Amino acid sequence: MAAPVKKLDGKVAVITASTKGIGLESAKLLAENGCTVYIAARSKELADEVIADIIWTGGKAKFVRFNAREPATYTTMIEETVKAEGRLDILVNNYGSTDRTLDLDLLTGDTDAFFHIVQDNLQSVYLSSKAAIPHMIKSGGGSIVNISSIGSISPDISGLAYCVAKSAVNTLTQNIATQYARYHVRCNAVLPGMIMTDALKNNMTNEFQDSFLRHVPLNRVGEPEDIANAVLFFAGDDSSYITGHILDVAGGFGIPTPMYGDNLMR
Repeated sequence: MAAPVKKLDGKVAVITASTKGIGLESAKLLAENGCTVYIAARSKELADEVIADIIWTGGKAKFVRFNAREPATYTTMIEETVKAEGRLDILVNNYGSTDRTLDLDLLTGDTDAFFHIVQDNLQSVYLSSKAAIPHMIKSGGGSIVNISSIGSISPDISGLAYCVAKSAVNTLTQNIATQYARYHVRCNAVLPGMIMTDALKNNMTNEFQDSFLRHVPLNRVGEPEDIANAVLFFAGDDSSYITGHILDVAGGFGIPTPMYGDNLMR
């Protein structure tokens, strides 16, 4: 009996910031489905650990240097991948960052930090997509998956820069989708809610997590695998007729009445 065809057989993907968390799980899942995955990261040592694990489980993975503090690497990581593989089918813009000590509300937040955080998060999608799309067009199409945030559609009392940046990522996603659909290049965004990553563990108190969960109907913290499943969906042909979509993967956060959490405490 012939082995089943995997969803991404023969495809090539670049995933930024993929040595941990959502990026790591996305890389593992895409590789499991037959994709050759390029781990775009600053640390080759950490990337090599991920690559060894993927290869050990039968997948294909390679390293390409990427450093968010060096904007030129958004382009060079794409060019190096295409030079090695001859094509690029999938780009997962997973990188994102903020500084919670400076990214506060409008009046107390640091102004310089605001503009830095917005640029940092927005260029991580703009620059890499601009480099990738010509190659996708040349090979007949491709899929770009941008990792946004539930905060991009839910105004918050803090984290203004990050929320604004991710809202811009959503709009950029839909514009890319509109402008390049005729070339069979799709672009969609995944909006994680509260996900059990190092960022959550290091930046969110238990009290905050408990408060947040009162507003999540599924009543659990998400796992990186939950986001990876959405990435796989958008990366492959299961979503071939979907582009410009903004998909929240947040356990239902933001859907119920604002009184939902209060009612649970009664």
